[in-house]
Amino acid sequence: MVAVFELAESMFNLENIVMLLTAVAAFATILTLTGPLLSTDKLSTRMKYVSTEREAMRARARESLSQEKTRLRHTPKGFMKEVVEKFTSGRALENADVRDKLRQAGFRGPGPMYTFVFFRFVMPPILFVLTLLYLVFLNDFGLPPMARFAASCAAAFVGFYLPNVFVQNVIARRQDSIRKAFPDALDLLLICVESGMSIEAAFQKVATEIGTQSVELAEELGLTTAELSYLQERRQAYENLSKRTGLPGVKAVSTSLIQAERYGTPLGQALRVMAQENRDIRMSEAEKKAAGLPPKLTVPMIVFFLPVLFGVILGPAIIKVMAEI
Repeated sequence: MVAVFELAESMFNLENIVMLLTAVAAFATILTLTGPLLSTDKLSTRMKYVSTEREAMRARARESLSQEKTRLRHTPKGFMKEVVEKFTSGRALENADVRDKLRQAGFRGPGPMYTFVFFRFVMPPILFVLTLLYLVFLNDFGLPPMARFAASCAAAFVGFYLPNVFVQNVIARRQDSIRKAFPDALDLLLICVESGMSIEAAFQKVATEIGTQSVELAEELGLTTAELSYLQERRQAYENLSKRTGLPGVKAVSTSLIQAERYGTPLGQALRVMAQENRDIRMSEAEKKAAGLPPKLTVPMIVFFLPVLFGVILGPAIIKVMAEI
């Protein structure tokens, strides 16, 4: 017992406490200094990818302008490519709607297209087999054989649409990030244009500045800058921006920029009006979500709040009645 007290006294000695606090302070200092070095810069990585995509776009443009009859087409190699080309038709890879959806999700090039088609092809049989094995060998839930087979077919049907659900979720998150930062980007673009910068330099400047708020929007603006530098028709660059984002606000701004360049109207006035409209759209969506909260909170309040309230109100009376009985 005496040894225990001596050990406790030595642990709470002033010198030991000072040494412990010094060690903690030194560790916190090292962690503070090395933390920024160890953290990954997501913005620089995405912008580096944008620059690579820009060079690829320029290479494709130079190739189309050379008017060569034979062209080399680089396609991804690997197991997914072999499976897709062997078991699926070429129409699956040439679906323009799927390609546009993948671009809206930020997946560009032939690689994501092969991956999407591959998972759409393999997910139904995989889920069918797994569900059937589970219902046969692990737990059949009292279902007859035909019902188990039907449940497996339903799982295969769900597996066919799982890649679509994944892509839609990525598109929703990406569009939400772009929607929140787009009015601020329009304000920055308005400042750049009214200061005398060209529209290409303004897009490039805004893409650099807006990256701290939305990496996705910075990526799209960077690609638009690249397209404005090499496309024969600038209108096509604005239309591609609206297609890649899939947002009505971005489409309206693209249309305004096209009309401003076609008819010579001032860009500053159009950008000012579009920025205000996008802010109004964002505010209306926030008000819509706020108006939808009361119906959504009705069921949780009934399930969790009212039983507790009844328990607090009726509990003492029930206890008193049971005590008298």
